[in-house]
Amino acid sequence: MCYAAGVSLDAKWIIGAVIGTGLAVVTAVLTAVGLLFGQIAGVNVRIDDLRADFRDLRAEVNVRMDGFDTRLRNVEIAFGKVDRRLLAIERVVLPTPDQPAEQPDHGRLP
Repeated sequence: MCYAAGVSLDAKWIIGAVIGTGLAVVTAVLTAVGLLFGQIAGVNVRIDDLRADFRDLRAEVNVRMDGFDTRLRNVEIAFGKVDRRLLAIERVVLPTPDQPAEQPDHGRLP
């Protein structure tokens, strides 16, 4: 039994074509949306991987900087010792306004 008894055969074909085209378009859109969600999920996974790599690199840099800070502090201490020794040598060698400089003997015997 045909519900569209008064509709011509051409109209039925047109209606069928419109419905078929609509179903094809809906199917294509749903497929595209599904692929898009798949791509988004892949991008999110890649972003998470890059974030993990960045955290690892940052942790490695922090460890290296801690070692660098320790070495830099050791260099500062060593320069402080050298500075104190130079001041002591300057006090012995350079004259002050009230007294002449001592003359080093360079290991000569009296």
